Amino acid sequence: MKNIGFLSFGHWTPNPQSQTRSASDVLLQSIDLAVAAEELGADGAYFRVHHFANQLSSPFPLLAAVGAKTSKIEIGTGVIDMRYENPFYMTEDAGSADLISGGRLQLGISRGSPEQVIEGYRYFGHTPPEGSDHAAMARAHTRQFLELLEGKGFVEPNPSPMFPNPPGLLRLEPHSEGLRNRIWWGAGTRKTAEWAAEQGMNLMSSTLLSEDTGVPFHQLQAEQIVRFRKAWSDAGHPHEPRVSVSRSIFPIVSDLDRAYFGREGTGQDQVGYLDGGKARFGKTYAGEPDRLIADLAEDEAIAAADTLLLTIPNQLGVDYCAHVLDALLTEVAPALGWR
Repeated sequence: MKNIGFLSFGHWTPNPQSQTRSASDVLLQSIDLAVAAEELGADGAYFRVHHFANQLSSPFPLLAAVGAKTSKIEIGTGVIDMRYENPFYMTEDAGSADLISGGRLQLGISRGSPEQVIEGYRYFGHTPPEGSDHAAMARAHTRQFLELLEGKGFVEPNPSPMFPNPPGLLRLEPHSEGLRNRIWWGAGTRKTAEWAAEQGMNLMSSTLLSEDTGVPFHQLQAEQIVRFRKAWSDAGHPHEPRVSVSRSIFPIVSDLDRAYFGREGTGQDQVGYLDGGKARFGKTYAGEPDRLIADLAEDEAIAAADTLLLTIPNQLGVDYCAHVLDALLTEVAPALGWR
């Protein structure tokens, strides 16, 4: 059994062929898709975060809206770039969104990936300290965020407050109990997966790894998961972690599916360069359900994960994305034992 959800990058473009021609379209359709996914029996609605781009950027208003319109589905991000974040403000936003949803927030965060603007985080007021760099700054923001989520008091109250204070040191409010255990780290390498485990964060691994050892993507990702779980065990955390992987999977069950994705079935891993280093990109799975079942049964990383996030083509609209998710849930997942 697996948790199965969707991951939307939230693209929009004024192109007349797109169903999402504005930011308003993307935001409102994201809410509608989460509602449709819950009705289909999916387990998660996740959203990518990018700045300075025609994509979803500020996640918490969207997460709160989705939480208010749904009742069971997990809601989350995949991922928030911590180079851009104020951990204090983020703690308040995350606590609010989690309480609105009734404790369904699964928040994916990371060091971040290449963005539209060089060192865009500086425009948000974040500059790495002297002798540090942007990756270290992201990790420092993350550690502070995780500490704040614990809900421990850390500031002295005003002796003459406008409103009465509880006794002792004050914490950020609203506090959502349990949210600290629902933070995920988007790890691009085996080493960063081990770091995530040491910090007590769940593992979120996408369709891209920023390293390459020459083995197929799914095998490298499976090794990443093994290393994560070992590091988790070595750290002695008291609860079991969760692991998600993302995949582009398109069951071809209609002529429209074939028109959109019929040529993707022969896709292979791709190796390229990202941030000056070698990276491996996972292939797209597309085909008739029987073929997909056979191909996906050999994916070692999916087998090792408890959560699968389906990357959806959001510019094709809510109805089509819901159709893709439904086809996976009904035509593919049961035969693989995921349902």
